[in-house]
Amino acid sequence: MLKKKMIAAALAALFVVAGAGSALAAEDTETAASESAFFELLEKRKSVREYNGQEVTDAEIAAILKAAQLSPSAMGRYANTHITVIKDAATLAKIDESAAKTFKRSGALYGAPVFILISQKPIMGDELANADYSNAAIAVHDMALAATDLGLGSCYIWGAVAALNQDSDLVASLGLPEGFSPCCGLTVGHTDISFEKRDIDLARIGVSYIK
Repeated sequence: MLKKKMIAAALAALFVVAGAGSALAAEDTETAASESAFFELLEKRKSVREYNGQEVTDAEIAAILKAAQLSPSAMGRYANTHITVIKDAATLAKIDESAAKTFKRSGALYGAPVFILISQKPIMGDELANADYSNAAIAVHDMALAATDLGLGSCYIWGAVAALNQDSDLVASLGLPEGFSPCCGLTVGHTDISFEKRDIDLARIGVSYIK
């Protein structure tokens, strides 16, 4: 009788292990699929400088802004970041003109119908520093990924924002909260350019290990 009970217990244990193994295998498969979708998105993202004029919907903008809200912030100081969504054609034109004066070339926003500006208030001290620029850049990158996922074109904008900061009247017209300065931004728009997976050299950035 004891022998039968031992055999039964052993069989039960085998079933438990087999079940756990199946669950782990399913979990591994799900993780692999998730990683594949993530890296496919990274491989498709690219800077887009051509837009077809189709209106970007409020729902699309909301999805892109959600990505910014999900991005990390140094010391959790999310209140030190401000987002301005610019769709007004006259304001977009003024930003373009400001950049043209500085860089002697036009079209800094590439005719995009939407420009999402990230402004920062210094976390420490009176001037923007590494953490502030990093917060803005991370938010912009996450929004670019969201735009790609939606099939929208986007492009990181730094130069036009640097020029914008030289025009105090134009900055004032944006109605930023006190203490905030424009940092960087993202153009967004529908495009006829397709998003194919890019063939990327995975050794293009040097890597060293300290073990």
